[in-house]
Parts: sequence; C-alpha cells; structure tokens
Amino acid sequence: MPEIEIVTEVAGRVCTLAVQAGAHVREGDDVVIIEAMKLEIPAASPAAGIIKSILVKVDDIVSEGQLVAVIEA
Repeated sequence: MPEIEIVTEVAGRVCTLAVQAGAHVREGDDVVIIEAMKLEIPAASPAAGIIKSILVKVDDIVSEGQLVAVIEA
C-alpha cells in the first residue's frame, strides 16, 4: 500500500488530534488541528485510508510544512 504524508499548512500549536493511529479516514477528514493566531486550521487527509502513525501530540509546536501523520492508502 502506498503511504501518503500529511503536513501542516501553517506554523502553530497542535490543539487537537482528531483521529488515532489505526483509524479509517476519508478524503478531507481532519487529522490534526493546528492553532495559529487564535484560528484553528485543520491538517486534513488528502485521500481515504488508514492512519499509520501520528507524529505529533497535543501542545507540540509545529512549523509550516511539518510532517504530522502518515496514511496507508
């Protein structure tokens, strides 16, 4: 199965993990929510699959373009 990486669009703080490793997701499902400048910005799944790993935890500070999760499509 191919692996798909989910990266952040903005720098900020991880405020929510919307799913856990092993969860089934559809295209567009929120995986991680980043708080940036008092806005909550989702890092969404670009494809349907199974979450292989979540690489961040709540309250982690992330950079723009940082890898936060991997999906098996």
